[in-house]
Amino acid sequence: MTCQVLAIDPATYARHTVHGDGRIWVETNCYVDIWIELLHALGRDPVAALPFTFAVDFEGDQWTFFKFPPGDLYELYGFDVQELALWRPLVRHLEEQLARGRPVLVELDSFFLPDTAGTAYGIAHVKSTVAVTEIDSDRERLGYFHGQTFHRLSSRDFRQVLRMDDGDASRLPPFAELVKISHEPADNTPLVLRSLDLLRRHLCRVPAANPIVAFRRRLARDLDTLLSEDLDAFHRYSFATLRQCGSAWELSATYLRWLGAQAECGLDEYASAFERLAESAKRLQFQLARSMTRRSPLDLSPLDDMAADWQRATSRLQARYQ
Repeated sequence: MTCQVLAIDPATYARHTVHGDGRIWVETNCYVDIWIELLHALGRDPVAALPFTFAVDFEGDQWTFFKFPPGDLYELYGFDVQELALWRPLVRHLEEQLARGRPVLVELDSFFLPDTAGTAYGIAHVKSTVAVTEIDSDRERLGYFHGQTFHRLSSRDFRQVLRMDDGDASRLPPFAELVKISHEPADNTPLVLRSLDLLRRHLCRVPAANPIVAFRRRLARDLDTLLSEDLDAFHRYSFATLRQCGSAWELSATYLRWLGAQAECGLDEYASAFERLAESAKRLQFQLARSMTRRSPLDLSPLDDMAADWQRATSRLQARYQ
């Protein structure tokens, strides 16, 4: 029997525009990407929940691995996200929760996810979060959101990714969350007003010190080591740094464009500033890859302009909404 939260065909599923053509950063991180598509598939607008992206910070050895805060999802959509304690085989938990109409977010090994063909599938053991919305244990089929869209796997991949043939009881279970979906949010306040309230709160969490200045100092120290490393090191480093801040800033711009379309006038200047930040981070990522390949110095001066852009945009947004 199929336990299914949503009836979706991977061949016809239309992903959200955040994952459409023309984006600067096609992907953000696994957690944010699946929530964007899960909310979209459930008929909710994920852009309203993006104010948290303004608070990304440089954490010393990475930029914030940003995620939708569970409290925001509850306030906007009435979704209650709870940790799922895995005290029995994962497949049994998936059957139970999906039968209750609850999607399950779980960390799986991309080595067994066919949608990662060419990057991790059958090549590398990489942890990644997916949102499972469909399971049929008899037919060994799993439907899930991962990356930019919806996928389905079956047969041998089904058994391997859910560890059904793994007899090693000492292996730690993956982290998992269940999503309790209500049909209405916690109150009747219009979505845009609830979203604006979140924006005000997250602007209070914007770093007091300019994080791009801190990142410039750290990148200058890291360069000596990076220039002696291979491209695998580049991918790891850029994912934890430039991809996180760059994709977050593009989502911040997307949010401001959405807010402007909801009758909040005068936001184009701020949206453009965050789009420039996203584009600059992307260019710097390419330049870093080129420097590491050629073992040549990297010009860090673009980070000075980025820091000034970030300071102006965030300060003016805070002055407007606080």
